[in-house]
Amino acid sequence: MSDTETVQLANGLSCSIPASSPLAKLLKSQRTWVGPTAKQRLGILRRAKSIAIVGASPNPARSSYFVGTYLLQSSDYRVYFVNPNADEILGQKAYPDLASLPEVPDIVDVFRKASDIPAVIDDVLAVGAKTIWVQLGIYNEEAARYGEEHGLTVVMDRCLKVEHARFHGGLHLLGFDTGVISSRKAIA
Repeated sequence: MSDTETVQLANGLSCSIPASSPLAKLLKSQRTWVGPTAKQRLGILRRAKSIAIVGASPNPARSSYFVGTYLLQSSDYRVYFVNPNADEILGQKAYPDLASLPEVPDIVDVFRKASDIPAVIDDVLAVGAKTIWVQLGIYNEEAARYGEEHGLTVVMDRCLKVEHARFHGGLHLLGFDTGVISSRKAIA
């Protein structure tokens, strides 16, 4: 069979398939990088004191604005907004880049397209931050591996707001804080 490739399957077996087949394309597109577990993400959020939102927007229709609003109202984090085209977001000073922040943030929450993530990782490394959290719907496996190789904790394709609310008992299916007090045992 000409023009075949051997693929490694999730169960550890391998097989040869035509390189042009739909199955080959599907297998190439599958994700193999796995980020921190839920328990590890909880630990990241608990240890953090400050969060910088890269790609923050002053537009209330943008998800970064919604996440910023949530963090300012529902957490004790020091929140910094990074956007070179804005002076102020949600009544807070907006900074042109990570290097301009008054402190090294514990978490850099990123709202940028997948192809921008490697450059953002370089910026995160340059300022000495330890964790990059790439928002829901944004995935760049090569960048995740690159960040980890350089000592970063990488969370990708997860919403920081949703994770924070989930761990703190106030998450509605639509992502809104319900304000309901729960009798469930708090996470230790």
